[in-house]
Amino acid sequence: MNALSPEKRNFFTDISICREPYQYFSDMLKIGPVVEMKSPDALMVTGYDECIEVLRNHKDFSSYNSSVGAGYPLPFTPEGDDISEQMEAHKSEMPHGDLLVNQDGMRHSELRSLMNPLFTPSRLKANEAFIKEYAAEVVKQAVEKGHGEMVNEISTPFVTMVVADLLGVPTEDRAKFRAVIDSAPRPGSMTENSNTEEFTGPLEYMARFFAEYIIDRRNTPKDDVLTKLATITYPDGNLPELKDLVTLAGTIFGAGQDTSAKLLSTSMRFLVENQELQSQLRSDPTLIPAFIEEVLRLEGPTKATFRLARRNTKIGDVEVPAGKRIVVALAAANRDPKRWENPHDFQMGRKRAQEHLSFSRGAHACAGAPLARAEIRMILEEFLAQTLRIEYSAEHHGLESERQVEYDASFFIRGLSSLHVNFIPA
Repeated sequence: MNALSPEKRNFFTDISICREPYQYFSDMLKIGPVVEMKSPDALMVTGYDECIEVLRNHKDFSSYNSSVGAGYPLPFTPEGDDISEQMEAHKSEMPHGDLLVNQDGMRHSELRSLMNPLFTPSRLKANEAFIKEYAAEVVKQAVEKGHGEMVNEISTPFVTMVVADLLGVPTEDRAKFRAVIDSAPRPGSMTENSNTEEFTGPLEYMARFFAEYIIDRRNTPKDDVLTKLATITYPDGNLPELKDLVTLAGTIFGAGQDTSAKLLSTSMRFLVENQELQSQLRSDPTLIPAFIEEVLRLEGPTKATFRLARRNTKIGDVEVPAGKRIVVALAAANRDPKRWENPHDFQMGRKRAQEHLSFSRGAHACAGAPLARAEIRMILEEFLAQTLRIEYSAEHHGLESERQVEYDASFFIRGLSSLHVNFIPA
């Protein structure tokens, strides 16, 4: 047991917390819903209501540091009651400052509007047709093989191809994109050589392709997704600069890769650990959406998001000075006992489970949430339809009495490093 009190432990560098965060979050919640961290100098928000308060308060809390985390030092020393001008003056010094997740206000709204053609009901319906067909193919191959590794062998390739279809990436380029994403460090990883600059590698690689796609479609429009993306305009009618569309496309392609893959493999872990639940869902697939919502609440793939106090403000009754970095602990809020009864227990059909914060809330709520829910639901339907039973591989994880699985050491992502399972075909 760690001798340090929870607020003195470093959420960003303590590998034991990165691998297994829930006891730490519980200990922080016992101190209060908003806790002053000692290392780094930041606030951690763990209460459900308090997290929503921060996520919806776009006036006082900025997403300036969202992609790098509250442990990353600011490129300036905050001065005064409002640091908005300092933030703007030093924005170019913050890594990934041009990404959508780090934008606020009108700039965020403008960039978000460019995503609209990708998430219209008709486009999502067309994408679901691809998902269903592709999921059946992926599962058929895995079941015929009799075994598989869920995280890297099945889940990641599956979600990569789904988002490639959504964006209209040509078939011949999809494998190239997947290879560069697979070789990159995981977001927030503590065990890989993962300095902040390395995460730009996949985005820069994909940017070259998307620039070519968009230029080609602007010159030679076609009836496809890339043409819609290339010719979309801002709400005021102006055509976006090429770099904005390229950055947005690369962000969409990369953003959901790890989280959706982790959600799928985590969902499978619940099924192999609870054969009764697995049988229940196999008998009644209409229960799968409710199952996914409880998995999201209990083991959502995103542990936290991050904010910066733009001006002197409050969270609940806690005074927050301008320049204070904030950890919005989504995974802690999803287990807040003030909001959830028996919060650490999996309860199939839990009332209002879909009100979890795994897809965040407010202006920065995940635009791809409907897609994530659909792709996980459809591939789970196929796994259950094509099998009589799915179980742990004892060869890789040991017998039930000594079973071992390992989670990634990341302050950002919650997900298994690997999950080997055996498939007994229907």
